[in-house]
Order: sequence, then C-alpha cells, then structure tokens
Amino acid sequence: MTHRFQGKVMVITGAAQGIGRRVAERAAAEEARLVLVDRNDYIHEVVAEISQQGCEVIAAQADLETYEGAEKVIQETLSHFGRIDILVNNVGGAINFKPFTEFTEAQVVAEINRSLMPTLWCCRAVLPTMVAQGSGVIVNVSSVAARGIHRIPYSAAKGGVNALTESLAFEYADAGIRVAAAAIGGTEAPPRRISRGTPEPSNETERAWFQAHIDQTKQSCLMKRYGTLDEMAAPILFLASDEASYITGSVLPVGGGDQG
Repeated sequence: MTHRFQGKVMVITGAAQGIGRRVAERAAAEEARLVLVDRNDYIHEVVAEISQQGCEVIAAQADLETYEGAEKVIQETLSHFGRIDILVNNVGGAINFKPFTEFTEAQVVAEINRSLMPTLWCCRAVLPTMVAQGSGVIVNVSSVAARGIHRIPYSAAKGGVNALTESLAFEYADAGIRVAAAAIGGTEAPPRRISRGTPEPSNETERAWFQAHIDQTKQSCLMKRYGTLDEMAAPILFLASDEASYITGSVLPVGGGDQG
C-alpha cells in the first residue's frame, strides 16, 4: 500500500464491475477520494463495500452516452468535493463479434455510442474544471483491439479514443493537464453482472465468428494469455499518478506484447 493518491479526487467511470471496480479498490487503498460512476444500480453496492476501507467515496449514477449524463457526474463531484484531480474513463466494451458486413446500421451506432462517446463526453465535461484549476489528469481506457477482427465498429471507437487522447494532450498541456491512455488486452474477469447486450451465438457460423476474435486476441499476445484485472488496473493507476508526471499524449499497450 502506498499513498500516491492521498487527498486526490478521482472519478472512475464504469466502476460497478470488472476493471473499473478493481481500479477503484486499488485507488481506495492508496487513499484517493472517489466518485464511482455507472448507470447500473450495482454501483451503490460497490460504494458501500469500498467505504468500509475507510475511503471517502460517493456514487454517481448516470448514462454517459449523453453529454447530460457526463455533465451531471462532474457537477455532483464538484458539489461534494469541490475539485477533480483525476478522471479515469473506463466505460466501453464490444457488443457484437462478427464480420463488418454483418453489422446493421443500428449496431454500428450502438458500438460507437458505447465505446467512444462516454469518453468524449466526460473529457468535454471535466476540462473546464481542470483548466480553471490549472491541473488535472485524464486516463482513457482504450484497447489493443483498435487493431483486430470481428469488432470493427469497436475498433473504430477505440481508435477514436487513441486520437482523442493524443490531441487533447497536445491542446491542453499548457493548461497543466496530462492526458494518457492504457490500451488493454483480453482480460480474465468474473462473470459480468451487467450485460453489454452481447447476443449468444445462435448457430455454428456465429460461434465460429466469436471464437475467431478470441483466437486472434491470444495469437496477437506474445504471452498467449489474457491478463488479470490487477494487470490492467496497475498501469491505469500508474498513468494517473504523479509517477507518470512526464507522460502525456501516450497510448500505453497493456496486452502482453500486443501493440494494438
């Protein structure tokens, strides 16, 4: 246990499960003051558990696919803590796994809304506060699947997150704001309590499409395995910490050697 985040206010989106929750647990152990965000009610259970560590933590329930939802989170954070030092944009995740020509228009839009827009909106909502403070850190959770098969709309969304990261860092460095991203790889995690809406494969063709993306993920990884939640949370928190004070505009691959 260290004190890297002692007294700092950290907003973590998509914190009800998986990587977001593990980031929150580890940040709490390092004395961050936390705002945990999700659109699902489970976020209140997570806050109750983490508060038992002695951490000052609140829940913010919102739909981050809208600017109104992102702005609501920022305003609730400021009302409670008065400042925002770190934003971890963790919301996202592929919904469908199949060749691009099999995606409908609605499915493409859903993938972009889920895996790009929450990060875009939250960055837009938090930046005025960080500019006024003259400081702040934004860590975007991207993916090595910006280069991958059978999830092209998701790949496009995460490519957008990478571009957003690099351009925001360029534009806001003079304001004292760092922006970086962790491009994570395949991750071993407990069964999801909150579904992404991914349909179960209904025939052999769909099962083959789904398996192909898993095989490609492991083949692209030099270690030939998925990472653990802790192996994803650790670099995210490193980028958020003062240990990374000279890192901005970078997209750090966290995929066992897969460069994304």
